[in-house]
Amino acid sequence: MGKLRDRVAIVVGAGSVGPGWGNGKAAAVLFAREGARVLAVDIDPEAAAETAGIIARDGGTVETFAADVSDAGQVEAMVDACLERFGRVDVLHNNVGIVAPRPTVEVSEADWDRICAVNLKSMFLTCRAALPAMERNEFRIDPDGRRIGRGAVINISSVSGIRWTGVPYVTYSVTKGAILPLTRSIALEYADRGIRANAILPGLMNTPMIVEPLKDVYGGGDVDRMIDARDAQCPTGYMGDGWDVAHAALFLASDDARYVTGAELVVDGGISAKLV
Repeated sequence: MGKLRDRVAIVVGAGSVGPGWGNGKAAAVLFAREGARVLAVDIDPEAAAETAGIIARDGGTVETFAADVSDAGQVEAMVDACLERFGRVDVLHNNVGIVAPRPTVEVSEADWDRICAVNLKSMFLTCRAALPAMERNEFRIDPDGRRIGRGAVINISSVSGIRWTGVPYVTYSVTKGAILPLTRSIALEYADRGIRANAILPGLMNTPMIVEPLKDVYGGGDVDRMIDARDAQCPTGYMGDGWDVAHAALFLASDDARYVTGAELVVDGGISAKLV
């Protein structure tokens, strides 16, 4: 339908850690189907290439870039590559995150530092690198004479950042929770510069990311038992998936959300309302 026609989107975490559709993979494909030129970024070049192949077969425009976005130099190179290949940055979609369920007293300092770097520091670094490029974009004037910018930052948080979800992963909860003030600060700092920043809080989702870290926590190593247990936690009776998050991201990236900034969009089938 062209909601992102003539826009350039960096999707960080555009690959998938296993078979199926992760949030970033689905977002990259959906953005491209809506007209965006996409830079598909992942630490795993093969995962990014798989996503790019889907976009190319759909007739979309995509380039790939391999980066560890917890490293400032690689993040700067990522933005430079996007500007070199596409000439601009309109959308930054931050989807990188790792889970390591473990009781608090068993979390090592190294684990803490690694997860904070991947889940939180990476979003600061990518925003810091992309915001100057977004700020250079032109405004458009709507029929009422208002100046409308096209810059959009979308950071993937989690309901675990605001609620206990039954799994002891303090590192994940803390880092996902901290994404919210990060996003809010950017939203208000850049509100008059044509750039919006919003967070998405997925609930219990059925994506490839959950299989290895959570199968022992929920199902004693049995993936089907884990899925059944997580489905049962959801008021809907089933988990969401990567496409649910991707469609929320499309809304926030597009002009449909032109007056939405600093928001925390919960995509969880009602579980955060249930967990009180």
